[in-house]
Amino acid sequence: MKILLVEDEEPKQRHIARLVEDTVTHLHLDIAKSVRGALAHLRATPPDLVILDMSLPTFDIGVDEGGGRPQGFGGLEVMRNMELEEISCPVVVITGYEAFSKAGGQVSLDGLAEELSADHPGIFRGIIHYNSAYGDWRTRLQAFLIAASERAAK
Repeated sequence: MKILLVEDEEPKQRHIARLVEDTVTHLHLDIAKSVRGALAHLRATPPDLVILDMSLPTFDIGVDEGGGRPQGFGGLEVMRNMELEEISCPVVVITGYEAFSKAGGQVSLDGLAEELSADHPGIFRGIIHYNSAYGDWRTRLQAFLIAASERAAK
């Protein structure tokens, strides 16, 4: 099974990657740290599942590049490009934020999940609130991983 983890924050990336590696057998895990990095991976070989952070920099952070401006909805840009380029694979959003600022106020995770379901019904599978102090995110992500693993095995 091939999974693309799109996460720019190192500690969160390590926690998620460890859970994925402990849950999925016969795994190929790719990691991207930005919108552009995610799109490059997706264009090369679409995975069986994308685990996507919502807040991402535009470019990878490197010696000569600061990563571009942080985008509160960088994950949304990834999903829009996936649909524009007809890259079809399930996406699970995992974010440390409980709400996001949008024009006109705040949108909760439930509200964001409703929007993503309506706007990206072909790829969006769910949203998980990541909090390293609590284990609920692990249980929820494992359920998505098991379901994706079963689909990939068919």
